Amino acid sequence: MKKVIVVGGGAAGMMAAIAASNNGNKVTLLEKNEKLGKKVYITGKGRCNLTNTCDMEELFKNIVHNGKFMYSSLYAFDNKATVEFFEKLGLKVKYERGNRVFPESDHSSDVIKVLHNELLRRNVDIRLNTEVKSLIIEDDCVKGVKLKNEELSADDVILATGGISYPSTGSTGDGIRWAGETGHDLKPLLQSLVPFETKETFVEELMGLSLKNVEASVYDSRDKLLYKDFGEMLFTHFGVSGPIIISASAVVNERLAKEQLKLYIDLKPAMSHEELDKRVLREFDMNKTKQFKNAVTPLFPGKLAPVMVKLSGINPDIKVCEIKANERSNFVSLMKKLPLTITGLRPFTEAIVTRGGVSVKDINPKTMESKRIKNLYFAGEMIDVDAYTGGFNLQIAWSTGMTAGKGIDEV
Repeated sequence: MKKVIVVGGGAAGMMAAIAASNNGNKVTLLEKNEKLGKKVYITGKGRCNLTNTCDMEELFKNIVHNGKFMYSSLYAFDNKATVEFFEKLGLKVKYERGNRVFPESDHSSDVIKVLHNELLRRNVDIRLNTEVKSLIIEDDCVKGVKLKNEELSADDVILATGGISYPSTGSTGDGIRWAGETGHDLKPLLQSLVPFETKETFVEELMGLSLKNVEASVYDSRDKLLYKDFGEMLFTHFGVSGPIIISASAVVNERLAKEQLKLYIDLKPAMSHEELDKRVLREFDMNKTKQFKNAVTPLFPGKLAPVMVKLSGINPDIKVCEIKANERSNFVSLMKKLPLTITGLRPFTEAIVTRGGVSVKDINPKTMESKRIKNLYFAGEMIDVDAYTGGFNLQIAWSTGMTAGKGIDEV
């Protein structure tokens, strides 16, 4: 029997505590908030996208950084095992578009509830409002943790304190800092799955406009394509957001720390330039005597039409029959490649996950034990692994939490 301390009562921490409680181990779960699962509560807009049931090849494709590190833990506790785990705890689930899995109730609180009940059933000692100040290390081996007014000894310590996204949930980078203080290599912390800020002021005129079935492409300063995706996006007062934009941030966040990037929106990706030109020409032919600003309104959502007219450089009051072929072609090019300049990312308070953290080179992927400090384990977002939206980041938390919890008995 071992005495185990798990620091952090989020997704990875709760899973680690459950897994660590096997074999009669005495587990204490320390959480500095007033309740468990504070970040889980807000995931998936409060619905909690538990995991994604795609095949393993697709799952690994959706892990943006250090997917190979996840081989052992994901194959040991994959997405199907996650669903089975929660169903055994009594949580009814449902499947939605894109292989996403949610609680049938659409309430993330039900996910936290079944985990909490399982922790109690396994006699895990849950200590809320308990903030860890530092680790106790002797001869490169963890011996416990220091609280404000006491020290707790342990045979093993599992850190699952999260990254620094949504700091209001308690994710303030404590565990990552302790890892750095104990000699672990730390990768720079960056916002991931977060909206973009843009240079152009016309986005303010489009604030609140959602576009479906568009294509977004991101290029660096040398016109190298960094990212391309098709789907839905949203204009905001500061720039752009929405699913395809948020996913793009996971790929280009590191580049944005060094340079401004170009974002192009193809408003009509289903048509080639030639096909779209014919479509515009038909519109012009039907409205020959109309002014340009009025003739193009059927081509765009209400808010977008006047902006596109302004960006085209064509006199808005000119009759369409007077527009030259090259002017029309340039207008079509604008529709196929609406340009925006990405100047930065929104802050960590708006980021879904954190990129960076404890280097995977310092962690044994089969057990999640530190390679530098004996009996110290890591789980969840504080590890330098991140993925796209769709349940993949929570799956990383479940798998690394389960692996760390079981890893204490494999040494």
